[in-house]
Amino acid sequence: MKNFIKVMKALSDPNRVKILKLLQQKTMCVCELQGALQISQPSVSKALKMLEEAGLVDYKKEGLWVNYYLADGKTSPYAASLLGNLKHWLDDDPEVSGLIKKVPFLNRAELCNL
Repeated sequence: MKNFIKVMKALSDPNRVKILKLLQQKTMCVCELQGALQISQPSVSKALKMLEEAGLVDYKKEGLWVNYYLADGKTSPYAASLLGNLKHWLDDDPEVSGLIKKVPFLNRAELCNL
């Protein structure tokens, strides 16, 4: 039951759900997610940590970058099920569709001041 509760708690925050919807589009760093969501870096990092602990998100370090992506769901059947369903949910939500439209215009170098 603990794993189920972890996944449900992770999905109980709108910003965490938006992060998952953004990561459906492409792998992103904290700066890109922060730029899309217009929330603070610590808020994005905290949300990503909670999503990671629930088995919904994973990351890979590449040089200076930490790239986040949707997990494969192998660590939790609850995470796998919800990630699969989330692909088909909320695309018609105006806020989510607005975020998804921003994705092609997120410039990592600009957002991270490089």
